[in-house]
Amino acid sequence: MTDIFVKGPVIAPRRRRAQLNWLLTVLPAFPLMLLVLRLWYLSRQDLPTMLLLVQYINPLGMISALFITLTWAVPAVILALRVLGGILLVSKPGDAGRSMVAVAALRMPDWVVLIAVLIAGFTWQLRMLPTLEMLVVAVLGLTAVQRLRARRPVMLWITIGVPVLVGLLTWIFVWPGVVTAVREGEYGTALLLAVPPLLGPLLTGPVPARWARLVTHWPAIGAAMTLPIVVGVVFLRAPVLPSSAVEVGPKDGPVREVVRGQLIAVDDTATTMLDSLGDVTFIPNDEVRSKTLCPEPVRPPESAVDVRGWPIETSALEWIAPTRKVTEIDPRCLGRPHDPA
Repeated sequence: MTDIFVKGPVIAPRRRRAQLNWLLTVLPAFPLMLLVLRLWYLSRQDLPTMLLLVQYINPLGMISALFITLTWAVPAVILALRVLGGILLVSKPGDAGRSMVAVAALRMPDWVVLIAVLIAGFTWQLRMLPTLEMLVVAVLGLTAVQRLRARRPVMLWITIGVPVLVGLLTWIFVWPGVVTAVREGEYGTALLLAVPPLLGPLLTGPVPARWARLVTHWPAIGAAMTLPIVVGVVFLRAPVLPSSAVEVGPKDGPVREVVRGQLIAVDDTATTMLDSLGDVTFIPNDEVRSKTLCPEPVRPPESAVDVRGWPIETSALEWIAPTRKVTEIDPRCLGRPHDPA
């Protein structure tokens, strides 16, 4: 491993340390920026409403929503860095010291990669699992090339035989889904299921040295520019407040209206609600007749394709874990008063 840093020109230690300091500064700021943007988006760009949300919203709830929504992104970053950096390390070792991607891959502990694989296996949708298989066999093959000093037949088995065998097993498993996707005209889904198992053997060995930085750095730069946008768009749509419906009316009289929206807070005097237009409503507690939680609207599936009974838009965790099925919608969630009878 140390030979990689001896050959060729390297970044001056002071400059490398400065780049790392900038990276460590930006990384914690990105989640904070996402949380602020989520409140700004929720308040419909109204500063007083945003300040009210900041006052009442629990930061732990925001962080939980961020974690649940973006769990898939962390394994993607780790595995992509490990594969791209590993390709550069085995293709052009003399240039590895000048590449942050190669340095990150070289210093990445194996247990971090293992945890990333386990998280991805449970949280990625089924249609992305063939891509995960491709990344896993690539990491195993590149690690063997870097660390093992075995005979050529053993290396050929690890870098070519194992990826081909695992890819064949993956193909056998996803083949019914590929056929269904082609029949339904979902060619993008068919490509996601069928192509990655074929690419595994191509990612376990070196590429020509003159092309090494091109095939590793440009994908890394493209992913680094695209991922924050994708993460931001996904998180801005994630719910951070409970959807509720409140019946309002005099204590001994009929229900005057049903206020629907997101529940911000309940204090000694009033219940604070945020409606879909970004308007804040303060309801006196003595006029609150009843309250209920409303389920989030279930989006219809974008694809009807499944693989052996497993919908391609469902992760293993969603498929295995118990879910709360809503069989009847409370009329208050539809804006109608609740009938006690």
